[in-house]
Amino acid sequence: MSRVVEKVLLALLPVPFGVALLAPGAAREPVDSEVVFAFADPEVVESSGLVLQDGLAVTVNDSGDSNRVFTIDPATGETVGVTRWQGEATDIEALAPAGDGHVWVGDIGDNLAARRTVTVTKVPVGRGDREVRAPSYRLAYDGGPRDAETLLTEPGTGRIYVVSKGVFGRVYAAPEELSEDRVNELEPVDEVLGIATDGAFFPDGRHVIIRNYTQAAVYTWPALDRVALLDLPSQQQGEGLAVTADGEVLLSSEGQAAEVLRVELPADVRAAVDGSATGAPADAATDGDSRADGEDGEDGESVPVRADERGWWPWALGGVVGAVIVVALLRSLRPR
Repeated sequence: MSRVVEKVLLALLPVPFGVALLAPGAAREPVDSEVVFAFADPEVVESSGLVLQDGLAVTVNDSGDSNRVFTIDPATGETVGVTRWQGEATDIEALAPAGDGHVWVGDIGDNLAARRTVTVTKVPVGRGDREVRAPSYRLAYDGGPRDAETLLTEPGTGRIYVVSKGVFGRVYAAPEELSEDRVNELEPVDEVLGIATDGAFFPDGRHVIIRNYTQAAVYTWPALDRVALLDLPSQQQGEGLAVTADGEVLLSSEGQAAEVLRVELPADVRAAVDGSATGAPADAATDGDSRADGEDGEDGESVPVRADERGWWPWALGGVVGAVIVVALLRSLRPR
């Protein structure tokens, strides 16, 4: 077997783990959703980040576009403002709120894990077109380059977090104060949902939601205990997520005239992120004695808990695929 084939087989080794991690549970149904609006601007073709603020939506195209963000009126889907800034984009993939009519733009895509540094830029947004000189900050991962598409800003502190897009996703924290004059090191925090494409904090600042192409996971913050795992409605290539000031979750997707969806969180998840479950603090919902979803507590009230465990079949399928790859690889290494 040729060396090229051997390299391909080695590259495929993570696939079974991705199959097991991302495969939705057999008995789960996607959360309910409704269309809020569709992007009317033909220039918005690869929405890969979403922020809702001041009654407007903000999005950005991913790799291949220039340094620009679009402000959208959700009532019509029409673009009402475009902000451009200095420099050339490498692989813009994410947005996060930055307060006071600004967003953070994350030029953090790195499919080949080859970039020594990535950047975040604080950009003004709103109605009307503008060209600005925006402050940009270089970031570097502790442990080497990572591909990422998710940028988070913690309510209250404004601290930036990046979530890698590996099969095993990981949250990385930027310094509390960013420097324009030196590289800012990203420190690992904890593992989260794999193949993450976007995420956002809930208004309480004590919960965060992270999505991939088919699922979303809700976590407590800062403990990152998982409260729920949700199957998302089908989208062409879902790479955007935003949480409104009222705690509503919106999803965007790549594709021209792509629809933005509002999803209905299950009642127990809503109770958890609202902090209303059994009158306890929201992050008490993941105590070790939590019950299964939908099971009642002693007082008859629903107790929010960690997500249902998916069945055995995704792991079995992943194991079979992995075994086939390993056997083929070993056979290729035999002396001829």
